[in-house]
Amino acid sequence: MRNLFFQKLLWINQISRSARNDTQSYFADLYKKLITLNTLNIMKKQIILFISICFLSLLCFKQGFAQLIPNLGGQRVGTAAVQFLKIGVGARAVGMGESFVAIANDASALFWNPAGIVEFQQNELFVSHINWLVDIKHDFIGYVHHLNATNSLGISVTALYTDDMQETTEYQPTGTGNYFSFGDVAVGLTYGRKMTDRFSFGITLKYFQETLAEFKMHGVMIDLGTFYWTGFGTSRFAVCVSNFGNQVKPTGSFTNRDGAKINEFQSFSPPTIFKVGFATELVQTAEHRVTTAIQLNHPNDNAENVNLGLEYGWRNYFCIRGGYKLNVDEETFSAGIGCKVPLKIIDLSFDFAYSDFGRLGNVSRFSILMGY
Repeated sequence: MRNLFFQKLLWINQISRSARNDTQSYFADLYKKLITLNTLNIMKKQIILFISICFLSLLCFKQGFAQLIPNLGGQRVGTAAVQFLKIGVGARAVGMGESFVAIANDASALFWNPAGIVEFQQNELFVSHINWLVDIKHDFIGYVHHLNATNSLGISVTALYTDDMQETTEYQPTGTGNYFSFGDVAVGLTYGRKMTDRFSFGITLKYFQETLAEFKMHGVMIDLGTFYWTGFGTSRFAVCVSNFGNQVKPTGSFTNRDGAKINEFQSFSPPTIFKVGFATELVQTAEHRVTTAIQLNHPNDNAENVNLGLEYGWRNYFCIRGGYKLNVDEETFSAGIGCKVPLKIIDLSFDFAYSDFGRLGNVSRFSILMGY
């Protein structure tokens, strides 16, 4: 009897364990399904939000976006000086249609949004080269150093230059035998601070100088940028004002054909541009990532325009990019590729971008990013 009693107890215990294991397995499976559904719902909401923003932006342009932000630039094309400061740097950003103010998570943020220099972990050195139109070259080099978890400093140098050009006149159209040079340079110092885990701020102070033969023009400008993580998935929102400063005018003199010496010139506004951007990851897994971005631009010397960008990344090693600009005259479509090579000491990234300028031809960009 005693043996039979213990056998029954053992049998009941085994049944209880089996039932408990089945219950735990059931709730574990149910929890995984809920997590999966929640992730899918978040991704679905992000896709709907991004599509809605794109649709509303296009609708605003068709229904009178200029009523919301006055279309002053459309009547002031070509009235601002120092245009080389508007040439986009970095093959990654340009490959995404220059819709980068809300991404800006590498050292190229020195150009696009100074608040972005605190949005990555490594110290980075960034070099960009552009084969610009009519045999003009454009170079940019920048370095970002993180002081601590919340403060970062950066320095950048921009140069636009060409080979010496031969001087010509009405009476000597084939050349006088004299040559003159042309070149622009800008040096910037950037500070960025992460104010909270979601909000960061950055400022750039830059000095520029333009040189054309014996004429020079120089001045000081600032860039101001903010970067905000909304907390809704991976979506973020950014605002930036670039090239803000006083009017500038050339210095130097020349003698006219009638012998009059001219040394007073008109003042010009800097190429200030106000940018608002939104970006999010529509897909983000261990192997695949799809980043989308939209950016609204309000320049002081042209009409408002919209930039759209897309980037697909595979395992953080290889990327394909595409972008398009709306309400611009020439530069519309752009595309690019990039690859990352992680080494023992440093990580290297190589990027290439192509931009279509319509009747003016095309422009190619190369950039290298080194992080450690």
